Amino acid sequence: LVSVLSSAIIVYRLPWTWNCSKLLMKFIHAGLNTIAMILAIVSMVAVFEYHNARNIPNMYSLHSWIGLTAVIFYSLQLFLGFAVFLLPFAPVPLRAALMPIHVYSGLTVFATVIATALMGITEKLIFSLKNPAYSASPPEATFVNCLGLLLVIFGALILWMASRSHWKRPPEENAKVLQPIGGTPEGTEAESTMTDGSNADKSDLRISSEAARKQNFKLDEAGQRSTM
Repeated sequence: LVSVLSSAIIVYRLPWTWNCSKLLMKFIHAGLNTIAMILAIVSMVAVFEYHNARNIPNMYSLHSWIGLTAVIFYSLQLFLGFAVFLLPFAPVPLRAALMPIHVYSGLTVFATVIATALMGITEKLIFSLKNPAYSASPPEATFVNCLGLLLVIFGALILWMASRSHWKRPPEENAKVLQPIGGTPEGTEAESTMTDGSNADKSDLRISSEAARKQNFKLDEAGQRSTM
């Protein structure tokens, strides 16, 4: 979840992907999330089978509670992302209303996964290190503590990239998605046929073109962008 989910979060934020089609990036985003969900389910099954084989109680620690909560909410996030943003059935107003929730919940799940990993490695150290004990700071404890610090730094970088506006896909790239194949940019053809018109007519045309362009941006942001 830490590695694959982080890749799914920032896949729209990588500059070298901005020239790719939005539909392709949506499928990559959904595919990475699906892979992360499958790996999470396999891992949970392995944990329960290991506990049962060793007669270890299940679901008693805070690590297990928060981990299971993260997986449940992530599965809901994945299902709603497919139903609303990937399939072409949801209306645009619904997508626009759910997009902020989708983004916020995705980042929250990722932060929860980081917290779960930190609690898990700490719990493992406490149970496994007996001689010398964890409190004696053996090399294993130092190594895993450094791993925990790296997880925190990595999670902070991913959240920073996902929350900065200059990492977003440029609006002009979004406008190209809605442009018909073989068509011209909004207002260009119309303006070329009105070169002999009055200044007032040209001004009205520019206003209409700008309004259409802004509407295209709004529809694309609501119906296409997803940072699941």
